[in-house]
Amino acid sequence: MTTALTMVKTGGKYANEKFFGVRHVQCILCFFCLAMCYAWRVNLSVALVAMTEPQSRNATETETATATPDVDSDDFDLFDAEYFQFTESQKSYMLSSFFWGYIVTQVPGGYIAQRYGAKMLLLAGLAAAGILTIISPLSLKLGGWTALCAVRFTMGLTQGAVHPATHALLSKWSPANERGMLGTICYSGAQFGAVVMLATSGFIADSFMGWPSIFYLGGACGFVWIVFWYVFSSSTPEEHRFISPEELKFIEESRSDGKMQSADNLAPTPWIPIFTSMPFLSLLVVHSTHMFGFWTLLTQIPSYMKNIYGIDIKESALLSSLPYAVMLLLSFFFVWLSKVLQRNKSLSLSFNRKFFNSIGHWIPMCSLIALGYVPKEDNLLAVVLLTLTVGISAATYLGFQVNHIDLSPNYAGTLMGLTNGAANIMSGIAPLVVGQIVQDPKNVNDWRVVFFLAAAAYFIGNLLFVVFGRTEVQWWDSPEQTVDDVEQGVPLSPNVQDKR
Repeated sequence: MTTALTMVKTGGKYANEKFFGVRHVQCILCFFCLAMCYAWRVNLSVALVAMTEPQSRNATETETATATPDVDSDDFDLFDAEYFQFTESQKSYMLSSFFWGYIVTQVPGGYIAQRYGAKMLLLAGLAAAGILTIISPLSLKLGGWTALCAVRFTMGLTQGAVHPATHALLSKWSPANERGMLGTICYSGAQFGAVVMLATSGFIADSFMGWPSIFYLGGACGFVWIVFWYVFSSSTPEEHRFISPEELKFIEESRSDGKMQSADNLAPTPWIPIFTSMPFLSLLVVHSTHMFGFWTLLTQIPSYMKNIYGIDIKESALLSSLPYAVMLLLSFFFVWLSKVLQRNKSLSLSFNRKFFNSIGHWIPMCSLIALGYVPKEDNLLAVVLLTLTVGISAATYLGFQVNHIDLSPNYAGTLMGLTNGAANIMSGIAPLVVGQIVQDPKNVNDWRVVFFLAAAAYFIGNLLFVVFGRTEVQWWDSPEQTVDDVEQGVPLSPNVQDKR
């Protein structure tokens, strides 16, 4: 394997970017890591349809919920597809419980990943999440919907570190000119996982194994991933046993313009400089407004399409997965376009980030507003606009979503934890705001107010990023340099010199 990954040296520079290297293996593994996480995240929304008794699926809040059936442990059948009745309130608690746990471990997860490495953190997190996925049907059978809420909350805790840890891993493995491409490979796994789960879960639920197999098969796939992750991954290129000396040198020399510190020598997190940095604050805002708009779209559009156009997206596996599938495909189109733009040496990395971020925000902003004015009889155009609005958001993978690493390779995991934690709070607020605005779901004027609000969030967030966003490594990324290196006679980096 080492021989296969050996790079060619040309003109004093290694042509590594033309080859498939160990760094690409890390990103492919992260792709499937994100795929598993998002498949486990959306599996309940699909399983709820399958596990609800057909005669009670239209139950109202006033009906009695039988979510805690009597179970004889002696006759317990692992694949017993028992049916339940839930109120809408109970469903909302079960679906939201994951996210409340997910928010809690964002910042701690980023800190642990940058201090102790991402490999074992991701391995332990997904192993725990896989076990919790497998026992989900059992928890529901024995403890009812409240027990499932507890399981989902705990699963959120185990997955909260995934994005920060992935960013910490990318900061060590990705050369600066490949950061957008490698980040897209990693994070597009989220759409792949959602597509696979939404497209296949209906068939799985209708099989002889019943709806519990949605959880069993998903959890089992996670343990297959764990084996590959344990064998072929490492937190840093320096620790990987299969990497060639040429690729290692290439990554070390080109992954950032700042001073990459080892975990042992990493200075304490510079909290005050981070929270007084305009580039970081603009990143925090754009991440939050993006998630507000994006989750308003994903959580409320099914209701809009059903009440205004009579299209039940949730009942169609094809329509449910179509926006995610288009987003997955467009993410790789944008990677290709980014590579084309990079050939023009006059276009800076800053332009590249802001260009793709604007595509991923301002085009969905326009299509979202247009969606509110599509005539009721033209439901095909509505589906096209919906798919475009979600799909073209993939451009943000090359925009703000990798900017954490641009600003601070050493603290990228913590920065992602901070912005992703705040962004997911906005994701939870979005449905509450919509609930206050939309009093009559069949009144298109109420929905237009929602769309204009989400569009305003897209516009303001990206505008701040365009004005205040930066791609240079910030001075606070190497706070120790002003003390230790000066004592040892090492010249200060340009970033620290500028600050001083």
